[in-house]
Amino acid sequence: MKVSTQDQQQIGNKLMRVLMFTLTLSMMSGIMFNIALPKISLDFSLTIAQVSWLSSAYILIYAIGAVTYGKLADRYKLKSLVTFGLLLFTVGSLIGLASHTFAMALIARCLQSAGAAVIPAIAMIIPLRYFAPERRGFALSMTAVGLAFGNALGPVIAALIVSTLHWRWLFAVTLLVLITLPFYRKYLGNEQPRAAGKFDWIGGLLLGAAIGLFLLSVTKGLWLLLGGLIALGLFIARICTAGDPFIAPKLFQNKKYTLGLTIAFLVSGTCCSLFVLSPLLLTEIQKLPSVWIGFAMVPAAIASAFFGRKGGRLADIKGNSFVVTVASSLLLSCFVLLSTFTGGSPLLIAVFLILGNVGQSFIVIALSNSVSRTLPTDQVGVGMGMLSMVNFISQGIAIGIYSKVVDLGSAGVPHWNPLYSYSSGSIYSNICLVIAVLQLVVFMLYFLAFGREKQKKAMILKETETASLSNI
Repeated sequence: MKVSTQDQQQIGNKLMRVLMFTLTLSMMSGIMFNIALPKISLDFSLTIAQVSWLSSAYILIYAIGAVTYGKLADRYKLKSLVTFGLLLFTVGSLIGLASHTFAMALIARCLQSAGAAVIPAIAMIIPLRYFAPERRGFALSMTAVGLAFGNALGPVIAALIVSTLHWRWLFAVTLLVLITLPFYRKYLGNEQPRAAGKFDWIGGLLLGAAIGLFLLSVTKGLWLLLGGLIALGLFIARICTAGDPFIAPKLFQNKKYTLGLTIAFLVSGTCCSLFVLSPLLLTEIQKLPSVWIGFAMVPAAIASAFFGRKGGRLADIKGNSFVVTVASSLLLSCFVLLSTFTGGSPLLIAVFLILGNVGQSFIVIALSNSVSRTLPTDQVGVGMGMLSMVNFISQGIAIGIYSKVVDLGSAGVPHWNPLYSYSSGSIYSNICLVIAVLQLVVFMLYFLAFGREKQKKAMILKETETASLSNI
């Protein structure tokens, strides 16, 4: 039975509410263990670098899984994929809750990630399948709200659990994802797969190997970069020769899409500094205790959640280009101010982070919306999965770079910002100044690729109004 447009829109609205809750749990799962790493290190008598694999492995598998589920979505029912992913996520949580060795906890995190990777995939696919292009910004804004809530609640809940209970109870929080499964089973349709043929596991494994080696090379040594390049070369050879490749080469012949991925890489890598560098800055320069660091970052996450939906509406009404302009202005202001007042009051830092987090939400919504419109129907799953994967790869590489640069320290480092007047923190000031310059690069690249979208939309509206007047 064919579903009417109105019914599909109502189903889409219900799905987005469920998805928003799911994304909140997914984000919390990704960041909560960062708070618990010191405790886990003491429990197992391991170094922070060793136990950090609980987070690193999660990100790595999450990145590879996002594009894999996106590819599978073209071959299997979305309902089946979501069921499999969320159940695997639950199994990992249960194993982690019962873990008494580091190896068991690591296996649990890997299983969690392998299941949770379905969430970013459906977060891209559901808005495309259930919403018309003119309402897609609203749908994507709800995903931004879910991520913002997770980002706000994760550190606070993790701190409470680690300080009052055992860190293993962090796994119990994510069991709440089971609540969403009946709703996905009810509202997701029984759409038949669009693609047929065999799944290219060899291509997928080569891509996974390349991603893993690239991420590891940032912190473990540049010799792994060579391995990553070899794996990437083999992957390219595979997709060019396989009858049914993991990723069709024609996807990368789409210039707008390829440029969109490049912009996404820069956006994700620069914006992740807001939640990576900020805690270090507040600890080392402002000397805030851990509890107050969490409270200093919560207002920014709440503001991102509140204004995120408004960003989606703006994208639908005024176009993605307008939202990117607003976002770039906010991000540029944020990083210039952070660069100038790195050694200032923590209250100032908290205010600047609000600008950055809202700007990040806006630009992610607009960019996802713009990229989605460059993809034909038969490439939506893998194309948007690639977008999610690029975001995670960029974050992994950027986090490694930021950590290495901060480890150099500020001693003897000249500040590049002529307005900077503090005795310490020059390394943070310089990083923020570089990121501010990159925001200008992102802005220019976006308008190079998608700048005419608003003009086209205005022309379409004008033609529609003219046609309506002529019919009166």
